[in-house]
Amino acid sequence: MRDLFGRVLEQARSEGLLPKEHFSVDGTLIKAWASQKSFVPRKGPKPPRAGSRSNPEVDFKGTRRTRETHVSNSDPDALLFTKSRKAGAIPACMGHVLMENRSALAVDVRLAPAEGTAEREAALEMVAAKAGRGRITVGADKALEHAAFVDGCRETKVVPHVAQNDTGRSSRIDGRTTRHEGYGLSQIARKLIGTIFGYGKQHGTLRQLKVRGLEKAEGVFILNVAVANLRRMARLIAGSRPLAAG
Repeated sequence: MRDLFGRVLEQARSEGLLPKEHFSVDGTLIKAWASQKSFVPRKGPKPPRAGSRSNPEVDFKGTRRTRETHVSNSDPDALLFTKSRKAGAIPACMGHVLMENRSALAVDVRLAPAEGTAEREAALEMVAAKAGRGRITVGADKALEHAAFVDGCRETKVVPHVAQNDTGRSSRIDGRTTRHEGYGLSQIARKLIGTIFGYGKQHGTLRQLKVRGLEKAEGVFILNVAVANLRRMARLIAGSRPLAAG
């Protein structure tokens, strides 16, 4: 699948659709092919089960379950995670995309376990792969307004156009960055990554995986992103839609 993704990018590059200066990065939670009932203690007795064998009733109420204490017996790579305090944790993995701002095409993809540091680690890997080819910028949302990501970008000579997070503290992105017109354009363009994820979940197969294990899940994720690129490229090549601002 990664080879297929690379061939799609080669076609986009041959059509002049991949400038190399402005990028955005984001991640999305992908529901794994595992249920809440599949999580059992790593050590000790399993929770009580009743009902049918194919769809048993499992009583885990009042039990605190964490990735250190519990594991899914159907997909050990699925971890309980939530990106919002208002939402419950679900068995999931996390997909990440690096997008070229002007074309809104994904130029790199990663799939990783759903962990707290996964998003910024994957983002830094993808950004570092583009560094060293002249001055580039990378837009991101507040979730990546973290010292590890912001400082990591600057160390590789990448300008972090990250949304400011000044709730209860000073933002690491100050006026030296926000005063430039490009910062505002990056904040507009970065939201287009949502259309890539949205396509995969609405029309593709990313709303809930039908495979187990990170290796197979990554193949499904890459295929969905590659198809989203092809759909976007058809419009760009036909000239029906201009390149996005960036």
